[in-house]
Amino acid sequence: MAAGEEGGQARQIDRASEPAVAARRRKPQGWKCMPFIIANETFEKAASFGVAANLTTYLVKRFSIGQLQATNITNIFFATLNLTPLLGAFISDSYLGRFKTLAYGCFATLLGILGVTLTASLPALKPAICNQTSQLGGHCNSPSTLQLGVLYLSLGLLTIGGGAIRPCSLPFGVDQFDQTDEKSRKGLNSYYNWYYATSTAALVFSMTVLIYIQTNISWAIGFGIPTFFMFFAIIIFFAGARFYVHVPPEGSIFTGIAQVFVASFKKRGLNLPCSCDISEQELMLYNPPTRGIRIFRLPLTSQFRFLNKGAIMRDGDINDDGSARNSWELCSIQQIEEAKCLIRIVPISFSGILCFVALAQQFTFIILQAFTMDCHLGPHFEIPAGSVTSISLIALIVFIPIYDQLMVPLVRKLTGLEGGITLLQRQGVGLVISPISMVVAGLVEHKRRDSALSNGGISSMTVLWLAPQLVLMGIAEAFNAVGQIEFYNKQFPEHMQTLAGSLLFCTIAGANYVSTALVKITTKVTARNGNTSWLTENINNGKLDYYYYFIAILGVLNLFYFLVCSHYYQYKVMSFHAEESIKTHAKEAAATEIEIVTSAPSK
Repeated sequence: MAAGEEGGQARQIDRASEPAVAARRRKPQGWKCMPFIIANETFEKAASFGVAANLTTYLVKRFSIGQLQATNITNIFFATLNLTPLLGAFISDSYLGRFKTLAYGCFATLLGILGVTLTASLPALKPAICNQTSQLGGHCNSPSTLQLGVLYLSLGLLTIGGGAIRPCSLPFGVDQFDQTDEKSRKGLNSYYNWYYATSTAALVFSMTVLIYIQTNISWAIGFGIPTFFMFFAIIIFFAGARFYVHVPPEGSIFTGIAQVFVASFKKRGLNLPCSCDISEQELMLYNPPTRGIRIFRLPLTSQFRFLNKGAIMRDGDINDDGSARNSWELCSIQQIEEAKCLIRIVPISFSGILCFVALAQQFTFIILQAFTMDCHLGPHFEIPAGSVTSISLIALIVFIPIYDQLMVPLVRKLTGLEGGITLLQRQGVGLVISPISMVVAGLVEHKRRDSALSNGGISSMTVLWLAPQLVLMGIAEAFNAVGQIEFYNKQFPEHMQTLAGSLLFCTIAGANYVSTALVKITTKVTARNGNTSWLTENINNGKLDYYYYFIAILGVLNLFYFLVCSHYYQYKVMSFHAEESIKTHAKEAAATEIEIVTSAPSK
């Protein structure tokens, strides 16, 4: 009797909980979520970059830190900021999920920006103001241990926040689209473009308005505005929580990849079941159902065929329930194809490094060029040298809507492709434009140097002569950088999307290291036998144009490397596109089995 009552109560509880469960299972909302996600990214970018963009000047002018030490601090900060997304991606995909990782990252960034603001506001946390005479004489008081400690802790929080936000923000938006629906996939293509355009607009605002406020009005106000922006970004992010699709973490992605290589190596002496058609061979290898509702099955491919041996089934490899007895000895076809995706993508990502190297060189040396040019825009306004590079960002912002709204629909009619051109073709166009911009930069620099040498070291040329190369770099970035983002997010397996978001930042970090190495090598090599180096403290005495041409040559070689990699690249194919039954199943699963996050990240 008691057992029957308990069973009845249990059934009543189950029926009572059904509406709550159903309420949490919704179809992805697509563009309904985008105002919250894109606004969060825009305000976060304006906030974090509003602090980072002028960091070197702040350290030198307000914290009385030497120029060399300030440069090293800034370089270490940016290098770490671009590498931590890899760790953030691992934590998100393996343990926390994107929503929680984003939430924690936003709060860490807010604390970091608030800390930097306090160092500019509270007398106890900032050194005494040092006048110009003391600076020239080297008699400024160094910051105390407490002041440096608060500053370094704040910068550390910024890197933690950036490491969590950068790899998760974009793929979290991708989660909100139903990729089994053709209309939704077209909306996803526009999402990549608008996401990057609004983020770049935030960078332009930081590099112009915020830098001007910090330098000419008040450091406290200049950092206080980013603090407010970050607080507002958090409010917007949680305001859309009731719409968000929450894709749970799937466990360590690196463990699965390692298992593929170990299992394939252990079975290297075995022969594949048959030399028949690859689709027939697939039926003879280990191919259990995929994990999770958003992970679509990948068909077996013949590329990197040796890895397929990891799915060969031997006696005793399978448990009674159909699972693998030892995952380090037997892998599924899905695992193997996911590892192949990573192997294919990494060589392509290397080509993006030199594209960013070209951008980094201009953003490094263009300020030195601007110092020796006429920066006046009219009789009463002078463009800050540090803001000249915003021309490239403005060009990117203007070009992306033109590309998205005009060029893509036109080309789509010719090619029949959703994006107009393929993902690799888009990156390739950027790699073509990049060396062209460096050639233009070299020509302008040659003219600038001749003008400066004939006018006592200061060129009479307007700084707007630098605009053509910057515009070209902005367009190159619109093709290559946005193309990389879209490529990684579409070609990585579904549960590696956060890792995909971090790969672009790893590419930028690699470009920073390569740029540093190229400058050192060029300076040393060109100064042999008593010759004047191409790169000198006074750019009028060097050959900066030769260095630009050198980068252009490397860009051309990089383009050939990219073409070779593209020729052998095989795009990821998902079975729900090939088989209507799988497509229907995936669509129903996405519509009915995806949870909407309706509470705080601690849930």
